[in-house]
Amino acid sequence: MPNTIQLDRYRQAAPQLYEVLRAQIISTELKPGDALSRAELAKQFGVSQTPVRDALMRLEQEDLVNVYPQAATRVSKIDLHSARQAHFLRKAVELELVHEYAIQKNAEVLADLKEALSRLKQCAHTQQVEGFIQADHDFHYTLYAHADLLETWSLLRAQSGHIDRLRRLHLPEGGKMQQVIDDHQEIVSAIQSSDPVRAQQAVRHHLSGTLKHAEQIKQAHPDYF
Repeated sequence: MPNTIQLDRYRQAAPQLYEVLRAQIISTELKPGDALSRAELAKQFGVSQTPVRDALMRLEQEDLVNVYPQAATRVSKIDLHSARQAHFLRKAVELELVHEYAIQKNAEVLADLKEALSRLKQCAHTQQVEGFIQADHDFHYTLYAHADLLETWSLLRAQSGHIDRLRRLHLPEGGKMQQVIDDHQEIVSAIQSSDPVRAQQAVRHHLSGTLKHAEQIKQAHPDYF
């Protein structure tokens, strides 16, 4: 694949390579079974093989690649069991977060959530899929950031590769973008109305959307599983 991303020479290469490759795997630009050659990646990004090795090791820890010694490193297939595990953990945390925000009436949280929601709507209107995904990411990131739980966010993110790929395959389906917007709007409205029960119901409904369709997604993309 052509490299259109320039690494920042003033930062360590391995973390940057990890982020680039992870994003390409999550977006399905790199598909399950695709080979990742250390030598080719080193040449592509203009680095030695050491940071490439470190980045691939980190992706292996997240089960996003499979490393076969003396053979190849390949993008892993989507594991529905792992997706369900990550979903359970994230749901448990976010149910508590929205419950607290609905009680606190934190104007700053609401402002940031509304800003991310506005970008979601704009990206949906212009069919900017990657921008839509980023705005969705920012919406949920806001929940953790204002609670000073960014380490928890990072831990959950490291477990979310399979569910995130599942969501990426689900997003292009008709009506999915609008459903995401409606879910986020309901979360914001519930928090603004100081209704913790409604906020939790909205989160529960939102986060379960893709898993409800897991088998259909699998049937539509059998090579990914």
